[in-house]
Amino acid sequence: MSPIIRVLICKLGLDGHDRGALVVSMALKDAGMEVIYTGLHQTPERVVRVAEQEAVDVIGVSSMVDAHMTFIPELMEELKKANLNIPVILGGLIPPADIPELKTLGVVEVFNVGSRMDEMVESIKALVASSARS
Repeated sequence: MSPIIRVLICKLGLDGHDRGALVVSMALKDAGMEVIYTGLHQTPERVVRVAEQEAVDVIGVSSMVDAHMTFIPELMEELKKANLNIPVILGGLIPPADIPELKTLGVVEVFNVGSRMDEMVESIKALVASSARS
């Protein structure tokens, strides 16, 4: 039996739209993953602290208010400061033009509104499996 994948789902800044984050959290739980949801209005520092304390395999950021280009760089910097190598995925309303820069910043996968849950689940499983091999 393989270890349970631990995923942290977070909402950064003043983004109060958490329906998608909650739906994704339930889908990941249904797929056998353990999900830690930070709730609304988190800071990058707090997310990194929780990720470290909970020993998560993946951080999932939900962004619905076009603040991802502000908060993702801050989150990646906080991860670097904490010397943590935790993959970050992003979901929500993400303009396609932002995706190349987000990937340059270190985001490993972007799931836009309308992405299929089974694709997210399989992507996370593959990501964790490849991380375990490295």
